[in-house]
Amino acid sequence: MIPPKSLFRRFLPAALVILSAAIFAFGFPATRLQANKKQTTDSSPASKRNVRPDQPAPESTDNEPVTNDIRYSYEFTQPKFYIRHIVIEHDSAGQGTINFEKLGEDSPVVEPIRLSASALGRVTSLWQALRFLESDTNYQSSQQFPHLGTMRLRMEEGTRKRVAEFNWTHNESAAALVAEYRRVADQAILVFDISVARENQPLNAPKLMDEMESLLKRGGLSDATQLVPLLNEITTDEHLPLIARNHAKRLLKQIEK
Repeated sequence: MIPPKSLFRRFLPAALVILSAAIFAFGFPATRLQANKKQTTDSSPASKRNVRPDQPAPESTDNEPVTNDIRYSYEFTQPKFYIRHIVIEHDSAGQGTINFEKLGEDSPVVEPIRLSASALGRVTSLWQALRFLESDTNYQSSQQFPHLGTMRLRMEEGTRKRVAEFNWTHNESAAALVAEYRRVADQAILVFDISVARENQPLNAPKLMDEMESLLKRGGLSDATQLVPLLNEITTDEHLPLIARNHAKRLLKQIEK
């Protein structure tokens, strides 16, 4: 039998170790625990963090053109002419309409138009040369030729607007601007007449091809390259007479030179 003092000496060291561990565990400061937890979290790989670094706002990808409220208008009136009334209206991008009336017809024809880049450039530069809205120039010359028709130029920008009327002018820019719009009108009316011929009056096609060639030779078209798709269609349109289709092929060669 082991004496009590010997038992006490044997188990005392073990009891002291257990007691020290309990005191260390319960007495561990909370701040150390939090710091240790934070250190463990921060040491995790960056790819696993659910933290989005500050980034600059993405640049706008809006490519819409800046709107422009400028409106241009050309009007021609001569009640005795075959084309007795013409109104062309368009915006700064060259998109608009042409309204024209033929002698003996009650209702006007309204068709969309789009000026080509080259035609729009010429027209716009002439408006700028006139400084139309800033000027009060009277374009009417001392000579009067009302039998040739009356022309009106109109421009609007915001609340500003101006109309100038004349039947003859010695102002070079005004005369050149009227001539440009006349070419736009002649080309648009020709395209309309060709579309009517293709649908209802195919026998008129040869005469219209002659008219196109005449305008082309004297520089009477706004931009002949705009007619290339139409002429290509005519060359294969079996509803039209062969003479008109062959003429369209010759016109294509002239334009593409």
